[in-house]
Amino acid sequence: MKKIASFTIDHNKLECGIYVSRVDGDITTYDMRHRRPNMGDYIDNETMHSLEHMFATYIRNSEISDDVIYYGPMGCQTGFYLLVRNADNTKVLEVVKKVLCGIIDHEGEIFGKSAVECGHYENLDITLAKAEARRYLDVLNSKENDFIYP
Repeated sequence: MKKIASFTIDHNKLECGIYVSRVDGDITTYDMRHRRPNMGDYIDNETMHSLEHMFATYIRNSEISDDVIYYGPMGCQTGFYLLVRNADNTKVLEVVKKVLCGIIDHEGEIFGKSAVECGHYENLDITLAKAEARRYLDVLNSKENDFIYP
């Protein structure tokens, strides 16, 4: 059976950052790696769920909203995937940083925190979302982001 592209990356060498995972026609999949794989430091479910609600809402209300296809967590609990149509890496990085700042500065409850809007709304915490956004923004600001896997 053919291996999927993300399994061909040596996860033991993967650092936190943002990478182009694949390009399919006009859709780019970004690997938004918050944690180093296989190091025992994983994103807990409540933090992942909380950041997902906030990031997805902000990115779908950003200047690239019409091109956002998907944003969601990795099963390995080390980051998220962002799929964007007609992506310009520099622009996407700029918007991702703006979204993270928006989350950090957000006042009020998490978007979609109700039984009507979410299947597990009790599992959302704005403080956790803000802390994870800050952590990832610090990663992105601390390095040159060339979008290329090691």
